[in-house]
Amino acid sequence: MTKVPSAVRRRWAAVIVAAALTVSGLAIAQGTGQTIRLEDVPWPSSRAGGAGTSGASGIETVVLKGDPTKAGLYTLMLRVAPNVRIQAHSHRDDRVATVVKGTWYFAYGDRFDEASLKALGPGSFYTEPPNIAHFAMTKEEVILQITGTGPSSTTYVDPANDPARR
Repeated sequence: MTKVPSAVRRRWAAVIVAAALTVSGLAIAQGTGQTIRLEDVPWPSSRAGGAGTSGASGIETVVLKGDPTKAGLYTLMLRVAPNVRIQAHSHRDDRVATVVKGTWYFAYGDRFDEASLKALGPGSFYTEPPNIAHFAMTKEEVILQITGTGPSSTTYVDPANDPARR
């Protein structure tokens, strides 16, 4: 039997752990000194929102750090499909977001109003203060990075618009 060098064993162990974290939906950058390039984000195959999102279909979510269902800092990366409309909703935690790719149409208010939407291109920053209703839409694929302090939640102004109830 050939002995495998310890450096090779450590590398394979790291690959297996990273794969397990990705499959299980846990954050991918929990340790210190982690870096993730946009092209290396392990997007899930499903498009059903995720913890800390609106829950609307057409959204792929990767937790980069933390856990939005628990107390503490978390960061999400969202990839939103073209032609997604997200009805007015709020989150209980204080959040900040940056548009990474595409144009995100976003506004504050208690009902979806397309005329109120502001076009936010790459590099744009916005806030989602606690319990302040907001809504959004896409015309093209959009990637967002959202950071908040959990636990997070999503409450739709009109419960009939909540995708979790459909």
